[in-house]
Amino acid sequence: MPESLQTLFARVAFNLFPAYRGTGAWITYIARDWSEIRICVPLSWRTRNYVGTIYGGSMYGAVDPVYMIMLIRMLGPGYIVWDKAASIRFVRPGRTPLRATFSIDPQSVEAIRTELASQPKTERGYTVELQDSAGVVYAVVEKRLHIARQAVAA
Repeated sequence: MPESLQTLFARVAFNLFPAYRGTGAWITYIARDWSEIRICVPLSWRTRNYVGTIYGGSMYGAVDPVYMIMLIRMLGPGYIVWDKAASIRFVRPGRTPLRATFSIDPQSVEAIRTELASQPKTERGYTVELQDSAGVVYAVVEKRLHIARQAVAA
């Protein structure tokens, strides 16, 4: 699915946002419906650690906000999404640019809406891998998100 003008502008703004820019990573693609986002973490002076590989903090920082933002955009107004927990497992040192593809299918978003119609909150877990261009995995990140209906003001 191609990017829309709206997601293109969101991608540029996100890449310029100081907190994300500080990770050294780049968002390279946002699907028009926010169901897929791709990122790249290059090996550069900004991401290199003391031993010459990609700093683990850059790897984690690059993936940290993505699933939360995807769900906020896909669910729309009336929902609250927060990161609840995360873990990262480093498989091998990153010596080349790493990429990650995040995806959430629209059916799972509808399942969340359905579940929240009868419950005040739920949780979901998502996993993403940082890989090189050949598909070799360098790190695996697991995210746990808290999702709730937004309280209606009386």
